[in-house]
Amino acid sequence: MLADEMIGKLELVREVAPGASPQRFPDGAHFRIEIPSVEGPRVLEAVLHASERHGVTVNRVSQGSGAMLLSRRELREMAELGAEHGIEVSLFVGPREEYGVGSYSRSEDGPSCAGQLRALRQLRYGIEDVARSVEEGIRSFLVADLGLLDLLRRLQEERKLPQDLVWKSSVAMAPSNPASLRVLERLGASTINIPSDVTLGQLAEFRSASDLPLDLYVESPDAMSGVVRGQESAELIWVGAPLYVKFGLRNARSVYPSGEHLEQQAAAMASEKVHRAAVAMEWLARLDPSLVQSGPGAKGLGVPALADRSADGND
Repeated sequence: MLADEMIGKLELVREVAPGASPQRFPDGAHFRIEIPSVEGPRVLEAVLHASERHGVTVNRVSQGSGAMLLSRRELREMAELGAEHGIEVSLFVGPREEYGVGSYSRSEDGPSCAGQLRALRQLRYGIEDVARSVEEGIRSFLVADLGLLDLLRRLQEERKLPQDLVWKSSVAMAPSNPASLRVLERLGASTINIPSDVTLGQLAEFRSASDLPLDLYVESPDAMSGVVRGQESAELIWVGAPLYVKFGLRNARSVYPSGEHLEQQAAAMASEKVHRAAVAMEWLARLDPSLVQSGPGAKGLGVPALADRSADGND
């Protein structure tokens, strides 16, 4: 890097960077790209068009409004698009406290509970939300409740759910330390969101605690601290591999819960996230072109498995 030459001449000393992670994805890649807040089929189409325009491989999309707000036809359409392009489609499980009749999660001190499911009644709905989506081909789910994660893992162990499902722990319950990360791993998480504001040293600590893929926002919405650090992607991947590099969007409105009334805005924001990813990949190619990204349909991705179409659902 050009700057290093001048820093050396001035005899300035940089902080000691952590060592490279020896871990990789099953296909040997260092990183994958995730676009979050892809709220339905039309928004997913916008991501696909933008990825083609910018020459970016998107490995995973995730959705935040909840699978429960998508019709079976919409679930199938997202599954078909994901399967066609080798992209993991990860849907948030609902219902969650932020949507419920209780007010605590929407109080000043309550956001930490927003992603949880209150009482057994809502827990039942959450499990059924997964079962309903699985029937339409979805194979990846965002989970923000510890009890739900444990129960889903148990259902999988009992062969009541497919063995190829991916349980993506949500940033809504991101661990603040490596010990907490290990708890999520023991409960069955397949891939774990960590806080978007981690330093390289803290990222190295998380990586030392587990071989699981880590999910990291290199740009995050304002509500999640609003970091913009796409230019750091190479260093973050070097330390955190295997790493899902996530591109949120600062200075953008929240679209949860989404729907047709917000579809154009959600699609425009998703397209810009792909553009942000393209710029970050230019930085990566400039600073460390040796880092390898997974291709479409890579091993370990929760790519949808197309379901039987004989029983058509209602819109």
